[in-house]
Amino acid sequence: MNTYLRRTAMIAAAVSMAAGLAACGSAGQAGDNAGKAAEGKGKEKLTIGLLLPENQNARYEKFDKPLIEAKVEELCDTCTVTYANAQQDAATQQQQVDSMITKKVDVLILDAVDSKSIASSVKKADQAGIPVVAYDRLAEGPISAYTSFDNEQVGKVQGEALLEKLGDKAGKGKIVMMNGSPTDPNAAMFKKGAHSVLDGKVKIGKEYDTEKWKPENANENMKGAISSLGKKEIVGVYSANDGMASGIITALKAAGFDELPPVTGQDAELAGVQRIVSGEQFMSVYKAYRPEADAAAEMAVTLARGEKLDAIAKDSVDSPTTEGVPSVLIAPVALTVDNIEDTVVKDGLYTIDEICTAKYAKACEKAGLK
Repeated sequence: MNTYLRRTAMIAAAVSMAAGLAACGSAGQAGDNAGKAAEGKGKEKLTIGLLLPENQNARYEKFDKPLIEAKVEELCDTCTVTYANAQQDAATQQQQVDSMITKKVDVLILDAVDSKSIASSVKKADQAGIPVVAYDRLAEGPISAYTSFDNEQVGKVQGEALLEKLGDKAGKGKIVMMNGSPTDPNAAMFKKGAHSVLDGKVKIGKEYDTEKWKPENANENMKGAISSLGKKEIVGVYSANDGMASGIITALKAAGFDELPPVTGQDAELAGVQRIVSGEQFMSVYKAYRPEADAAAEMAVTLARGEKLDAIAKDSVDSPTTEGVPSVLIAPVALTVDNIEDTVVKDGLYTIDEICTAKYAKACEKAGLK
């Protein structure tokens, strides 16, 4: 294992340990708060509104939703979670916020489809006395709290991994940059972090902001890049997430590359992990969903109880409209074929059997995944 991968493996272990300790401490604090609240008003009955942005990315329905619901139940067994998914439609999400306000939920956990257009809805919630926890994406408007990953660091991790993989090839060709949706503030931060690492060290032949993060849009963009630059010039592809990486790799295969250039990703989707095992995709970014989901649930329950976030939110983030938002930021980890077992398998995200289906059996055996 090279120096970079050893370093990321060590970071993974440290993040996992820190997240566990933080979750225990926060949960303990939340439990103390619950006891104090119960002393004053008896059994509480609170409603948490959970609004997630889409279901094309497997993470939201498979991980974020059940993890948040489980943590809310752990912290408050009389609390209920009311859920809605916007399916990548900003107008639908605005209507969902209005519906939650009408239902008089006590707090909202909101992962915005469009961080700017949702600001008016966040303001309506604030005027109705409903705190909003921005989840994963930094929504604009008067939000009360925010939790996500260190998103500039995500881009840096991707860029560093790509440069290390390219080695001497970094100065001999061009890369294509496939950034995320222009309406997603996280995409801008990933992009900024990646550029901070890549600029001056590799030539960027083509760069795209990909509408709605859609794999089919990334596929079309990649086809255009191949046509414009030529196969021989492309030595690597920065893809901001795994879904787009799938569309990119399809385009590369269709173009007849003798050897696929390294392609980055993010989210550690099962299909992405399998592509890493097979060698089609070089890396992804593993973001441990549990500490993020736990932080959102802890902040939501605490705010619903009318209590302060001092014991939970140790960071502070400024949005374009709100300064000093109490925040919990979590470190990302580079995921490659060398640390799959120590990250996504160890943390229970996937089992070896889920990854190593018949199609990937030989690749798994080669990778030492048993």
